[in-house]
Amino acid sequence: MLTIIIFILILGLLVLVHEFGHFITARKSGMKVFEFGFGFPPRVMGVYRDSDTKKLVWKFGKEKEEIPTTVYSLNLLPLGGFVRIKGEDGGQANEPDSFGFQKAWKRAVVLAAGVTMNVVLAGALLSFGFMIGLPTDLSVDPGKYAVIVEQAQVMVQAVDKASPAEEAGIKFGDRILKIDGQEIKSSEGMVDYVQANFEKEMLLLVERGGTQTELKMTPRLVKPGEGSPRLGVMLADAGIVRYPWYIALYKGFIAAGIGLINIFIAFYLLIKNLILGQGLMFEVSGPVGIAVMVGQSARLGISYLINVTAMISLSLAAINILPIPALDGGRILFILIEKIIRRPLPMKYEQFAHTIGFVLLMILIVAVTGRDIWGLIK
Repeated sequence: MLTIIIFILILGLLVLVHEFGHFITARKSGMKVFEFGFGFPPRVMGVYRDSDTKKLVWKFGKEKEEIPTTVYSLNLLPLGGFVRIKGEDGGQANEPDSFGFQKAWKRAVVLAAGVTMNVVLAGALLSFGFMIGLPTDLSVDPGKYAVIVEQAQVMVQAVDKASPAEEAGIKFGDRILKIDGQEIKSSEGMVDYVQANFEKEMLLLVERGGTQTELKMTPRLVKPGEGSPRLGVMLADAGIVRYPWYIALYKGFIAAGIGLINIFIAFYLLIKNLILGQGLMFEVSGPVGIAVMVGQSARLGISYLINVTAMISLSLAAINILPIPALDGGRILFILIEKIIRRPLPMKYEQFAHTIGFVLLMILIVAVTGRDIWGLIK
């Protein structure tokens, strides 16, 4: 239950920050915003400031008449938020306060603002994380200003599907203490030991949530085409590191930029492998898988939860800016096409493309979510 609550809160934060970017830039660009909603309908209540009396007016349920100013609403489904901008669906394009009336660059800025806010949020989270201490791979020198709060431990960062590690019960966040009675001090040392003794069953001493457990597993080829047997885990020499606030500020935003680049590279490799018929090179998670990951991070501590939240925010930004219909990047693509051909595309074609894109995205989400649920059941 706690995992669900934390996941809803994090998702709500990420979506609200994203929508706030659309909201504030639309307002600054002269567009009318009908509603800024917290959560998704049905509406519970709303409030707006009367333009004549300057008093707050409260509304319960959905109003029948059009409100002359922005309504700030609280809605029943607590999964983020939304913004309703005048003319965003292509209508009322001849009215000055409509989305469709504005110049192309203003519309593009409004559409890109949500992605920008998600990147800014990730940078702010990582900056705060570096101030209080953030998980860091200590196999790389953290720099002279670093203060090591927790020494490096060999920690599991990911577990391959259908691998010896998964079958034995290894999970994200587990700490590897010993292997066959030998103390493990680095991920490199563990990899070397496995490669030198891959023909035999191994006994791992694992710590999870303060409890130590012994797990048996035998290395083998996890994926077709691999050259040597392995356990099927990705490891890191993870320790908690913090910096002075003036160092943490810029380090957080640099880390966010590097993380965003790595996500784009991962998307490229994912799409490339699918096109070439090589399958998934890494696991893709839907809402259920992400919720599980959030719960696991929360159990490891606030530092890990901050780190994961920042990465989810960056992933949301990267996905939304892709030139796929129904996403912000897809809508920006149509604006670019409009500038190239020097005339707007017929709205029916754009809406058709967005509808198809939305349907395909929903099918993908349902498929990935179903696989995540099946993985939990098994």
